[in-house]
Amino acid sequence: MHTIMSDKYQMFENRLAKVYKHLAKTARRQGITCFRLYDRDLPEFPLIIELYEDKVSVAEYISSHGMDDDAYDAWLEQSVVAVGKVLEVPREDIFLRTRQRKSDRQSQYEKISIEKAEINVKEDGLTFKVNLSDYLDTGLFLDHRITRHMVREESAGKHVLNLFCYTGSFSVYAAAGGAASVTSADLSKTYLKWAEDNMELNGIYDPSRHHYVHADVLQYLDELKINTFDLVVMDPPTFSNSKRMKDFLDIQRDHVSLINKVLMAMKKDGVLYFSNNLRRFELDEPAIAASSIKNITAQTIPFDFQGKLQRHCFRITK
Repeated sequence: MHTIMSDKYQMFENRLAKVYKHLAKTARRQGITCFRLYDRDLPEFPLIIELYEDKVSVAEYISSHGMDDDAYDAWLEQSVVAVGKVLEVPREDIFLRTRQRKSDRQSQYEKISIEKAEINVKEDGLTFKVNLSDYLDTGLFLDHRITRHMVREESAGKHVLNLFCYTGSFSVYAAAGGAASVTSADLSKTYLKWAEDNMELNGIYDPSRHHYVHADVLQYLDELKINTFDLVVMDPPTFSNSKRMKDFLDIQRDHVSLINKVLMAMKKDGVLYFSNNLRRFELDEPAIAASSIKNITAQTIPFDFQGKLQRHCFRITK
């Protein structure tokens, strides 16, 4: 039994060493210090491993592993040891988040721990606060690195709206790109405060031009004035039935009405970046009141997500 186990970990280490060598080279060439290293590559190790400069985030995906608690804990610890060995990172710099056995997880805003392991990291010349311990996600979705860059490139002088803004990384990019105004809306006060912190970190916090709206986006869309925004980012959750939301969101069912409401709030020729993570998502193009719709999924997938990403991204022009 023992040899089978150690063979298994050896296989994991080999896989990790191989992808690390390959990805680290590309990251260095592109000046990228935060990237995804491993995404459930081997079924026996259903982990997502990301590098945040000199710290490592290991997120475990719940799987039916069939192990008892002791065997499971031993497996997890052994996996973390392997990660530290391959990446040459001390144990205290590896942060483990398990998507734990909460059968009643009501919302994606659930805190899972209270260590508050916060660090500031760089991306594309900007600084972001990430939290490696307390939430299901770190606060920076690495897969949108290219999309954020696109938004910055076309934000100058624009009125920008960031819906389901999370920690406001798109808002920071828009402000850094010279946006005339940036409005960030989210249902979570925690994340809106985090968005403000990110603006502060970059020395671009400006309450006269940047607005933070605490709202259920589904209801907020009905209050928006028509012909107001030039550029909108909307990256909604696939499903959401947070207790604070009036309606239940199902992105496949609701995307047409969401997008059309956003288009109403946009100026002529305004641009909407719309993305979501529903694996089998299909955009109902004929039902959308846009002058052009481009599927930009392929161009927006970064090197460290090639072949692994289940999200869709569209550039929709009014």
